[in-house]
Amino acid sequence: MQEGLDRKITELNVVELAVLRIALYELMYKPEVPYRVIINEALELEKDFGSEDGHKYVNAVLDKLAHKIRPVEVAAKK
Repeated sequence: MQEGLDRKITELNVVELAVLRIALYELMYKPEVPYRVIINEALELEKDFGSEDGHKYVNAVLDKLAHKIRPVEVAAKK
């Protein structure tokens, strides 16, 4: 996950970190779930429980990770 971040993991808000960990797990081990669904669910969690603009950061990180973890699926959606 560190490669998608622009700061240290220790500097993340606890909610952001938890949401990113859940979504990363799903991206890696739940190929039956479309990556866009995973990102959308993560954003909803972040909006409900995280900081005011935390969803923007989570979206950017997960988008980068999706391109690395599921390049074929991401390319097919474009």
